Amino acid sequence: MNLRCVDCDALFPASMMYHCSHCGGILEVVGLGTGTCGEGNERVSAQPTMWRYGSRLPVEDLSYAVSLGEGITPIHAANRLADSFEFEGRLLLKDEAVNPTGSFKDRMLSVAVSRAKELGFEKVVCASSGNAGASAAAYAAKAGMEAVILAPVHTPREKLTQIAAYGPEVRLVEGHYSNSYRIAQQLSKEFGYANMTTTYINPYAVEALKTVGYELYEQLEGWIPDYVFVPVGAGPLLKGIYRGFTEAREVVGILHGDVEKHKDARIPKLIAVQAEGCAPVVKAYESGLDKVSAWGEPYTIASGISDPLIGYEQDGTHTLQFVKASQGFAISVSDDEILQAMRALAVLEGVFAEPTAACSVAAVKKALQAGAIPQSCSVVCMITAHGFKDFKIYQDMEREHRKCIFPSYPHRPF
Repeated sequence: MNLRCVDCDALFPASMMYHCSHCGGILEVVGLGTGTCGEGNERVSAQPTMWRYGSRLPVEDLSYAVSLGEGITPIHAANRLADSFEFEGRLLLKDEAVNPTGSFKDRMLSVAVSRAKELGFEKVVCASSGNAGASAAAYAAKAGMEAVILAPVHTPREKLTQIAAYGPEVRLVEGHYSNSYRIAQQLSKEFGYANMTTTYINPYAVEALKTVGYELYEQLEGWIPDYVFVPVGAGPLLKGIYRGFTEAREVVGILHGDVEKHKDARIPKLIAVQAEGCAPVVKAYESGLDKVSAWGEPYTIASGISDPLIGYEQDGTHTLQFVKASQGFAISVSDDEILQAMRALAVLEGVFAEPTAACSVAAVKKALQAGAIPQSCSVVCMITAHGFKDFKIYQDMEREHRKCIFPSYPHRPF
């Protein structure tokens, strides 16, 4: 296992590095195994978690694996939701909200904390808009490691409450998420914290997201959807799905002992979804640019993707490359469209999603209305986090749409 720069192809030992020392480029993990579990690590690989793909994860000794049961999340057929869009195709929801702390970030932090522990680190730091902070704090607690979480002052209280419950040191930072990102870098450099921030900065965390692609391929029995709609801040989830589908036929074929059966595969078109109030990737895509520029001050209820990429614009550029490589596109949705999607998910499909998670559904509806995707296609929406993460949004909606369920009786009938 090594680290490779995506820009200059320089190779490095698999230490806790965050950028290429030659050109400053993004690092990714290369040279992992081809099996389905590490030799002698049956304890981990036997669990119904993403660690069943153990040898494809960047932890050399799986006895260091820190797991709370992440991955192998369900897929829901969203027929009623599709009918509400007058959509004639197949609509599926990949429900990452059922992960241990309620978001897909658990995949990233399980691997990143495991690798940090394997390399001898005893303390971690994470810049977060909420979900990654909860994951980092939970997995650090499980591993017996110290954790410092840096979050913007406007982070939803529900997310801060969950983070604090795991016992880390929580520091609130003025301004947008990029300020928290910068301070996490400083703490990592000056005090030796392993940086768990879930942009592209930690290559081990990013590598974990391939398991989403593996699972989709395996759960759908090799059937490939036409489109996967992915909420995007910096965008590592989109890259993970791309790489997961690239490797899936081999991984799943080996897992089931039938490589020939799984010899054919393709990459679905990957759709980067952002909020209109913070959409640097969408802006570059719509402008026909290959490079993403930083956004100004974000303004959106989708706090999980409210990332202006200030100082690490290359992350957005890297994500845009995978959008184009898959022949996908980028699309933004308004806060009103997000609210409508949140309500539709809950009322029609029983899925309770935070605003960021509902962006994927809002984008499908918008893309259909604009003719950007055909009526007869197949779509997977990534539901990235649970509605409890931002409960106040639902409380405000409930007050606006409150209905009297029971009439007023002089005596209770029960």
